[in-house]
Amino acid sequence: MIPATIFLRLATTGMLLGATTCGQPVTESSKPAAKADTVAVNKQQAPAKIITAADRTEAYVDQLKGKNIGMLINQTSIIGTDGKLTVDSLLKRGVSIKKIFGPEHGFRGNAANGAKVGDEVDQSTGLPVVSLYGKHYKPTADDLKGIDMMVFDIQDVGARFYTYISTLHYVMEACAENNIPLMVLDRPNPNGFVIDGPIMDPAYKSFVGMHPIPISHGMTMAEYAQMINGEKWLNNGVQCNLKIVKMEGYTHQSDYTLPVHPSPNLNTQQSILLYASTCLFEGTTFSLGRGTQFPFQVAGHPLLKGEFDFSFTPISIPGVSDNPPQKGNTCYGIDLRNYDASVFKKTGKLNLTWLMDMYKAFPDKSKFFNAYFLKLVGTKALQQQIAAGKTESQIRATWEPGLSKFKQMRSKYLLYP
Repeated sequence: MIPATIFLRLATTGMLLGATTCGQPVTESSKPAAKADTVAVNKQQAPAKIITAADRTEAYVDQLKGKNIGMLINQTSIIGTDGKLTVDSLLKRGVSIKKIFGPEHGFRGNAANGAKVGDEVDQSTGLPVVSLYGKHYKPTADDLKGIDMMVFDIQDVGARFYTYISTLHYVMEACAENNIPLMVLDRPNPNGFVIDGPIMDPAYKSFVGMHPIPISHGMTMAEYAQMINGEKWLNNGVQCNLKIVKMEGYTHQSDYTLPVHPSPNLNTQQSILLYASTCLFEGTTFSLGRGTQFPFQVAGHPLLKGEFDFSFTPISIPGVSDNPPQKGNTCYGIDLRNYDASVFKKTGKLNLTWLMDMYKAFPDKSKFFNAYFLKLVGTKALQQQIAAGKTESQIRATWEPGLSKFKQMRSKYLLYP
């Protein structure tokens, strides 16, 4: 029996959710198409405090005035310390915002994982909201009619299967096809120090994996947008007219605690740091804590009773996890809420041992993986390697030279040290 530090049984249905985040103007440049126009950051010693692009309002607001603006935003799109949404702040500054576009989880970030989101009218601003996680992922020409410039301002967490980068792809593609510039207001990658995982095989392309990159890519949204453009991953090789506003004080080794939960189930900094590793359990019969107060921080299954002392019971939490895996079943497994997540920064690697150990402990191995696992990891090899009893070092060896080639490609698009 594996001892556990805590025995827990979820008894409540609540989920604490977070509150709804000087420079020069953006200018045209003669840089290659792979690079975007950027706002320069002072070359002096970087300030200790990270200043998001959205907070550098004077660097870009004049470029928006006099134009009809569309904004791809959600609850993470904030300016200042009072949690004011970018759209509200820019409207007060005289920017003519005509339409809002929302990604997975909706504009206000209150839709459960995978839940389709419909179009609506925002009650606060009266603006129409077009869902890009409902009838379609990509804005249509009609959606963009009358828009002179799009603004993308969403907090990412640095994992290939976190769908905000897929939405970025489709917005870039639509803007390119309709000759509309796209301004990206950059935000930190809280996992920017991890570049790890198998490179996605195009055969498993889906909305949770659109590009040949590793699981954890170590890039900000603006850097990633430049890669999409530069590698010509958009349909027919079209390229988007990118206008990037950089951050101040950020490096890829920066520790950054998100001020707003990026989605309902990433409700703590611990879950965000664990996400790229523990999300692999989404491709198994296990629960990873959806339907509890601590998603992505635990993993377990009813059949492991007697093997692990720690237990939890997922339940339905409307708007957070409506129908979680193993709902109503007591699951036994591992508790990672107190795991020292600083190890990811020290090693720059994901944790594979949790998945491998759970596979070894599971009594019915033929039912451990589900069909989603291939889309999630983006390769057929990993499941085969785990089933064959390969060691972690043997598995990692097969990620090369793909991982090294990605790092070399990535270096062309970095905006920060």
